[in-house]
Amino acid sequence: MSAQFYSVFYAAGFGLLLVGLYAILTQKNLIRIILALGLMEAGVNLLIVASGAGAGAEAPILSSLTKAGDLGRFADPLPHALVLTSIVIGLAVTALALVLAIRYQEGHGSLDLATVGEGKEEVSE
Repeated sequence: MSAQFYSVFYAAGFGLLLVGLYAILTQKNLIRIILALGLMEAGVNLLIVASGAGAGAEAPILSSLTKAGDLGRFADPLPHALVLTSIVIGLAVTALALVLAIRYQEGHGSLDLATVGEGKEEVSE
């Protein structure tokens, strides 16, 4: 695959990252913020995977390349392993964030962060 093909992955990764950042900065609903974090996570994972593959690189499996001794043409497997770990950790963090959002909704009656200070009396010392 050509280098131009990988630039599409870089652009998509940065695009997802920027859309997620915009949503986090502009949204007040907790569920939308959690979804924006998921978008950002997908963008970062895409950037990491794109950085691990190079033009003309092949999968690091046993093939005719290992017999010829041309090990320089293999793609780096470390970014892919890190992304698999990141996906599992991201799933756990998203589940925890959703549980905390449910608890917040039970306590405040809304998922809107704009209403955090409403209905509370100020404590004076």
